[in-house]
Amino acid sequence: MDIVGDARRLVKREPVLLRWIYVGAGAVMAALCFAMPTESARDAIYLAAALQVIPAVLFARWLNRLSWYPVALISAVGGLYALKHFLAGDSPTYESSLAVICGLAAVGCLVACLAALLRTNTSGYGQGLWADALIIALGAWILTWAVFVQPIRELVGESLGVVLYGLHQPASSVVLFLVAVTVFSRRQRPTALWLAAAGVTFNLAGDIVDSLFESGHLGSGAQRLALPLYVAAFFCAGATFLHPSVTKLARPQAGPATTSLARLAVTFASLSAPAVVLAAMSPVDMTDSIVRSVAATVTVLAITMRVVVAVRANARAQAELLHGVQTDPLTGLPNRTVLLQNINDLLRDSWHPDEHPTLFFVDLDRFKNINDSLGHAAGDEVLVTVARRLVNAVPEGATVARFSGDEYVVLDTTAKSTGGAMAVAERLLAVFREPLALSQGDVFVTASIGVAAISATSSTSPEDLVRHADTAMYRAKDAGRNCVAVYDESMHERVAHRLAVETALYRALDRRELRLFHQPILDLQSGDVVGFEALMRWQQADGTIVSPAEFIPIAEDTGTIVPIGSWALLEALSQLRQWIDDGVCSPSATMSVNVSPRQLADSHFPSIVSEALTRSNVPPQLLWLEVTESVMITEPELALATLRRLRSLGVRVALDDFGTGYSSLSLLQKFPLQRIKIDRAFVQGVADNPNDRSLVRTIVAMGRSLGLDIVAEGVESVHQLQVLSDLGCNKAQGYLISHPVPADAMRSTVAALERLGHFPGLRLNTVETATN
Repeated sequence: MDIVGDARRLVKREPVLLRWIYVGAGAVMAALCFAMPTESARDAIYLAAALQVIPAVLFARWLNRLSWYPVALISAVGGLYALKHFLAGDSPTYESSLAVICGLAAVGCLVACLAALLRTNTSGYGQGLWADALIIALGAWILTWAVFVQPIRELVGESLGVVLYGLHQPASSVVLFLVAVTVFSRRQRPTALWLAAAGVTFNLAGDIVDSLFESGHLGSGAQRLALPLYVAAFFCAGATFLHPSVTKLARPQAGPATTSLARLAVTFASLSAPAVVLAAMSPVDMTDSIVRSVAATVTVLAITMRVVVAVRANARAQAELLHGVQTDPLTGLPNRTVLLQNINDLLRDSWHPDEHPTLFFVDLDRFKNINDSLGHAAGDEVLVTVARRLVNAVPEGATVARFSGDEYVVLDTTAKSTGGAMAVAERLLAVFREPLALSQGDVFVTASIGVAAISATSSTSPEDLVRHADTAMYRAKDAGRNCVAVYDESMHERVAHRLAVETALYRALDRRELRLFHQPILDLQSGDVVGFEALMRWQQADGTIVSPAEFIPIAEDTGTIVPIGSWALLEALSQLRQWIDDGVCSPSATMSVNVSPRQLADSHFPSIVSEALTRSNVPPQLLWLEVTESVMITEPELALATLRRLRSLGVRVALDDFGTGYSSLSLLQKFPLQRIKIDRAFVQGVADNPNDRSLVRTIVAMGRSLGLDIVAEGVESVHQLQVLSDLGCNKAQGYLISHPVPADAMRSTVAALERLGHFPGLRLNTVETATN
């Protein structure tokens, strides 16, 4: 049986009652000590209170699983104070050198215990802690000398006991100061800490009352008050260790030790009070003068030391602050601010004509994939490792800075030629050829690097120069990533134009600058218009027409394709509803709308489609959503889930530009597709190129075997139309049939196509004239 464990659990069932009994016993003992009429009775209570500290803290160690070190020190304090009182007997303490030594030893144990506490429960002692303690001790010594020791010298003369007695008060003051620092430097102050503070305060109050009595300032009744104060101090010490929160005192505290206002106030008082006393009380003899002079000199030295410590701490704090402001905390590299300042300094300086300072903008490729798959901790490892490799790869004297996120900028002022700069760029690119060793395993990372030369006659700002390198870096990404691109002025023009388009595109929808044109889809067997494809056009307010090939990729990159696509979907369906109601087309005519990867990745897209169908009152089977192969390759699971939700609405899905990408049969089997559209690249050669004709024949046969509808895009000649019909393609669209036309021109376009009648062929020659 675990007798010890059972006993501990039994005691801990009533922990509050146990501690209240102990505190109550201390209060009763202190009251009895004050009330006892005889000195011997009071002495007996004092000795009992001092000695009970030993079993109390030993029991507390067993109860709270405490370390031996503080328990031994506090036990020694109780024993030493009991021995001190026993050795002094009925005589004044200063008459027994051994008694005074015991008292000093007890205070020393308290100082050691509190110093250990300060060391463990904060991340540091706090700047100048011991210098402040020394100043307080010196101030207390001066007061003790003038108020207590000097009067005792006049009564009994010089003795070792008197000198040692004068050290006791300063030592007690240091103990109180350390407790105050512990209390006010902590953000959380447990009950045990307040009990310890109360015990030290009672002890110091008892010392002051006892010293006033022994120096003749108070009568014999003062000693009757001193002993109860000591008794209260001893029980507070025991209660400190018995309280469960004592275990929190030794736990490290987050954050550095703080210099509180209370600490500053105590230090200031220890300087001002002795000055007032020395000014009010003149020296009585030569010894008094020497002691005061020496004490004042040592105090000045301590203050000087404290000022030096404060100045050094302030300088160190400023250096750390400056380092933090100028340094990236993760990689330790200079940050953006330092980089721009270095570039600015370089532009202000003059350099030799054969020097070619160069900026290299390094951006990690697809860094987001690492964060998403391995976590941000792995991403941080990558950033740190890349930073280390870049520093090792650049020439001596070059600056490597972390610009932001996964972007680094290298400023090389040592390049002697353009060729030398490109050699540095190749070395930077080479650091990514080896895998990065992470805690989760090796990973390969590539980078795109933009290079921008700095001219001695350049009038551009540091920000513009970095922007040039950044522009070149994006050119490298556009070229396929994992390569180097050099900046030239044409890049700036392209970037400026793209920015202008991007900015105008944000406002295009609100300004009603976007319009839908529609291209009819013809059934080759019946000659009827069976559907339309909605195509977006953008005419700016000043009349400028922006090509879809230019603004659609920008809308995709910026995310504006989502609101624009939602508008286009509703607009196209609403137009189809109007054409059906007005008799422009048959009730079974369909509308095809292109869907971008960004739209398909939007979890709300099926709801947007459903709402557009409801608002336009168009049956879902009349809507074709056209997607490209790239959507299904890059995010296959997301695309599959979204397309299935769309199919559940009754909407049909077409694979656009079939034949130009992977053209994998597995795509047709895996994804819910009902139509494939043969890309114009094959249609244009179908009449004259046997290879293209064979490919189209294969596509049509494959589509028909899978039960898919087939539409040929980009038909521009009657011969192409004839061959497609012969190959079994049942639908087509293109300039031969009709250019994309605005909605208000569709009635005449459809009417012209219907007047042409069924296929055969040459009658369609007039289509181009009729619809252009």
